Amino acid sequence: MTSLIDSRPGARARSDRRLLAVLVYAALMVAVVSTLGTPLIPDIAADQGVSLHAAQWMLTITLLVGAVTTPILGRLGDGPGRRRVLLVGLAAVCLGSLVAATADSFGQLLVGRALQGVGYGTVPLTIAIARRELSPLALRKAIATLSITVATGAGLGFPITGLIAQLLDYHAAFWAAAIVTAIAVLLVALVVPGPTARAARAARPRLDVAGAALLGLGLAALLLGISDGVSWGWGSPRIVALFAASVLLLAAWVAVELRSDHPLIDVRLVSRRAVLAANLAALLMGFGLYVALSLINRLAQTPETVAYGFGASLFVTGLLLVPLSIGSVVSSRIAAAMGRRFGLRTVLPIGATVVALTEVLLAVQRGDLVDLALATALMGIGVGCTFAAMPALIVASVPAQETGSATSLNQVMRAVGASLGSALAATILTAHTPAGQIYPDAQGYTVAFLVAAGVALVAVVMVVALLPAGVGRQLGDASVSDDELRELIGEETASVVGPIAVEGPHAFTPSAR
Repeated sequence: MTSLIDSRPGARARSDRRLLAVLVYAALMVAVVSTLGTPLIPDIAADQGVSLHAAQWMLTITLLVGAVTTPILGRLGDGPGRRRVLLVGLAAVCLGSLVAATADSFGQLLVGRALQGVGYGTVPLTIAIARRELSPLALRKAIATLSITVATGAGLGFPITGLIAQLLDYHAAFWAAAIVTAIAVLLVALVVPGPTARAARAARPRLDVAGAALLGLGLAALLLGISDGVSWGWGSPRIVALFAASVLLLAAWVAVELRSDHPLIDVRLVSRRAVLAANLAALLMGFGLYVALSLINRLAQTPETVAYGFGASLFVTGLLLVPLSIGSVVSSRIAAAMGRRFGLRTVLPIGATVVALTEVLLAVQRGDLVDLALATALMGIGVGCTFAAMPALIVASVPAQETGSATSLNQVMRAVGASLGSALAATILTAHTPAGQIYPDAQGYTVAFLVAAGVALVAVVMVVALLPAGVGRQLGDASVSDDELRELIGEETASVVGPIAVEGPHAFTPSAR
């Protein structure tokens, strides 16, 4: 069958278009589903009778699972079973949507959202499949299409899921997610080709189970400690025990990864200054982005009876977050232009500075919904530029054979930062909620935005201090071409509002073209 397609250009072109359409649909649906936790938090809190602080775990737990499963799916998909891994990942998202759609308790909703978090690791697989299966002529357009699909899907997902939940209820939004992901599973099963007989006999990738378990448990303990520090008391034995357990588990994870012949993530690479700078920036910028997203979502939906509230519907709240997607798309061109003109070393701190200034603006000026929409657009541009520069700097700083491990670590750091931002935003607002009240005072939002701005400024300082002069223009002995730079930047800026990472286990390298 393969030889027949290869010998007939028209048939191969139709096959490429059919495969790309299915991959785009799968990536689009995962991006849409990934937005479900953000606008629905206040409604779920009211319906389930839990605090807004507790309801924030609807977003935090998805990010946490995404942080752990993305490198796992990438590792499992680094071989002949890539199609099977994609099917399993999409099936997990579908199952999670069904669990949430039928939930009659908050705990069941959390289980459903945790399963949906597996979706963060499926988009890289669609790009990896495109690179393996599509003809060279169709590949570059396919990568650009898949990359923009992630940002577009997230942008559409915010208002669409909000409208469904507003007209019906939030369960209906999860039912819709289950249906569209079930269709994705069916289409992938029918259209995406399986491995050839020769590939099926190839050695299967080894999974670092111990590393994955330690990473997941360590992050879970850290996030739970941050999330419940205010309610339990920062000096309480439970909080101290959680933080101590987190330190021990993450230290054990690093030790296991250093000794493993097949680590989930090669932590040795952080010894390179450019890689360390990119990973610290990923952690801090992921934090800043999800602090802002969480705060804008809650601020918009706060009733007008509260002095600072806007009383926005779910649909309007979703529309407020669309400019984030638009800004991230625009940022790909901005980042590419700045990279060519000034070098990649300048792109990351400039993007982080834009984020910091935007969050300062939100701290002092959030009088109407236009302010929030403008801020989300600027946030998309700033974070998009930083996300674009991180992997490009890594590619320019490590040997080609190490780029996969290096970019995987960067993806995990982004997801960890996002999880921390989601948890800490809720914690700050809880600390500024008067006893007996449901909503925090306005000062809580001001403090939270200023904390996020301070974190972004720390990212600026660290990047400037750590990045060596001249980095970002060479990859070994070969120059990174404009086309290659644009392709990588396009892929990475798409990950601002959709799944945390879009790059597959085989990271970008010019030699792979």
